[in-house]
Amino acid sequence: MLRAALPLLGLPLAGAGATEEPTQEPGSPGEPPPGLALFRWQWHEVEAPYLVALWILVASLAKIVFHLSRKVTSLVPESCLLILLGLALGGIVLAVAKKAEYQLEPGTFFLFLLPPIVLDSGYFMPSRLFFDNLGAILTYAVVGTLWNAFTTGAALWGLQQAGLVAPRVQAGLLDFLLFGSLISAVDPVAVLAVFEEVHVNETLFIIVFGESLLNDAVTVVLYKVCNSFVEMGSANVRATDYLKGVASLFVVSLGGAAVGLVFAFLLALTTRFTKRVRIIEPLLVFLLAYAAYLTAEMASLSAILAVTMCGLGCKKYVEANISHKSRTAVKYTMKTLASCAETVIFMLLGISAVDSSKWAWDSGLVLGTLFFILFFRALGVVLQTWVLNQFRLVPLDKIDQVVMSYGGLRGAVAFALVILLDRTKVPAKDYFVATTIVVVFFTVIVQGLTIKPLVKWLKVKRSEHHKPTLNQELHEHTFDHILAAVEDVVGHHGYHYWRDRWEQFDKKYLSQLLMRRSAYRIRDQIWDVYYRLNIRDAISFVDQGGHVLSSTGLTLPSMPSRNSVAETSVTNLLRESGSGACLDLQVIDTVRSGRDREDAVMHHLLCGGLYKPRRRYKASCSRHFISEDAQERQDKEVFQQNMKRRLESFKSTKHNICFTKSKPRPRKASRKKKDGVANTEATNGKPPRDLGFHDTAAVILTVESEEEEDSDSSETEKEDDEGIIFVARATSEVLQEGKVSVGCSNKNPDKDPHMKFGGEP
Repeated sequence: MLRAALPLLGLPLAGAGATEEPTQEPGSPGEPPPGLALFRWQWHEVEAPYLVALWILVASLAKIVFHLSRKVTSLVPESCLLILLGLALGGIVLAVAKKAEYQLEPGTFFLFLLPPIVLDSGYFMPSRLFFDNLGAILTYAVVGTLWNAFTTGAALWGLQQAGLVAPRVQAGLLDFLLFGSLISAVDPVAVLAVFEEVHVNETLFIIVFGESLLNDAVTVVLYKVCNSFVEMGSANVRATDYLKGVASLFVVSLGGAAVGLVFAFLLALTTRFTKRVRIIEPLLVFLLAYAAYLTAEMASLSAILAVTMCGLGCKKYVEANISHKSRTAVKYTMKTLASCAETVIFMLLGISAVDSSKWAWDSGLVLGTLFFILFFRALGVVLQTWVLNQFRLVPLDKIDQVVMSYGGLRGAVAFALVILLDRTKVPAKDYFVATTIVVVFFTVIVQGLTIKPLVKWLKVKRSEHHKPTLNQELHEHTFDHILAAVEDVVGHHGYHYWRDRWEQFDKKYLSQLLMRRSAYRIRDQIWDVYYRLNIRDAISFVDQGGHVLSSTGLTLPSMPSRNSVAETSVTNLLRESGSGACLDLQVIDTVRSGRDREDAVMHHLLCGGLYKPRRRYKASCSRHFISEDAQERQDKEVFQQNMKRRLESFKSTKHNICFTKSKPRPRKASRKKKDGVANTEATNGKPPRDLGFHDTAAVILTVESEEEEDSDSSETEKEDDEGIIFVARATSEVLQEGKVSVGCSNKNPDKDPHMKFGGEP
């Protein structure tokens, strides 16, 4: 597989030129020039990309076939089916070609297949839940991995000393410790594939999955240190080498995290300036995240930790800077790449197990490894959980500990690491490969098949698939502030204190540096909640035909004619029905006459299907933006019109609110011009206009768009999906600029049609 991927990197295939026929120079003496060939078979020129595309196609078709039967996928995890499919395909290839043609190569796995899965996990990881359980995750990832590695390696060495392992397995204590370091780590690919189908509660999932991501640093350090000690020989290892091994743990883990955060900063800063080149925003996300992975791998740091921290650190700022279309493209592209990579990994695991020339069998080693990894995993989880429950506000009960112990799955990471071993330095490599394959298949297939019935039998709390309500969000933020205040009062700098400090630092410095001014301005929580509520209401109104239920009664403002007989009859009919829940005219059953029914159907048809945008759009073609078609513009204008009518219901004569629409002109020039007019009036001796008590208390709400901030923005660079931003301005500032309407203080804005939102007469 790695050989197939080399041409994608611009590297020639070894031996590819040997199969090509020698070309003859035209015009050589004694031979006529060759004629024109109608058909020529050039398999070697397209072999590598064709095989890659073929494997992805086979994996995709396999997923489609698996999900045709809902009963099968509900009982058997998809990862198990893919491994079984790989075993079948590998057997077919072995029977036809008499040798194993395709294998899961470590280079292909670590450089091409693993990064999309880890990036998807880090980018879409719930940051609040992750940092709330960071202490438990680090404990299981660091202490738990060290415990499992040393105890498993030492127990296997003791098993060999007791004579339960065959003498042909030539391995010492360092060899078994090396094998324990690669077989003890929980695999993120396997955990993600199995636990997403089980749907356990969020806390349990984030602890197990976070452990599988963060234990990569410990696994890499232990693997490299033990491998170096094996190559050096136990007699040549000094005390300083042990100290260097301990120090490398901090260097690899902290260095990988630092690389990821640096690239996250660069990615967020870069997307701040992509307003006029929206089309490259998804490319920047994938390019810089992959660069973080390759940089950490190049520096021998934890690449998994680097890309995890990159995705986790940049999401907040990147999502605020890029457009809605770019967010959708990033989401679906990332999910597609991760799903394809995961499918190919499990298929190649099954295919690689068919090649018996790369592994040797020993029953004592295989059975002992299976027993020790399960036993020491459970014992380590129990001991660490007992310590953690002394400090946790919500302790982990015994049922959670059973699921965590049983959910320690191994996968392709362990298989790739054992393939990288040098047979000349580690004579027992073939036995370790066979044992690793058995452990991976047992944890993924057997434990993957039985973990869902186990969760149901133990009645483990399942995840709830619903978004928190506004009441829940308000109480959550209130408790956060209360706990931070309590810690501040008692002088204890705990978790809530430091989180509050970080939020203040982020709001004061990072958000202003990494977000555009317009994106940072709408980050206010009250306006954000208000905006989301209005978006939800507007979407529901658009789905129901665009009708708005005001406080005075049901009105139908979407029709341009306000005096039509049809609208009056339908409105009266709805008012008399007394139902305020159904706003769709087409689903009303209490129609009295055929005339009213016909009016209702026609009104619904005109509002929903025959509305045409009134704006004038210039035809333009740009390589930097994806232009919208007429239907998208029409739907967007319907949405905006309903938003405006919805916001009209918030007008109140009690507070004397006047709505105006600012003109799209440069702000600085308009202010200078108006200041000059005000000075001219003052020099001419004209007294200011008399204002009453209600005029001085008035608040003018101006509607501005984001494009008014930049005077050099053009018509083709507008982003309609950025919405409308409402800015409340003081009365004194508006009076000085001369924006007060004469009739605003004498007329009721609700009764005057000229004072409607949007300023249309």
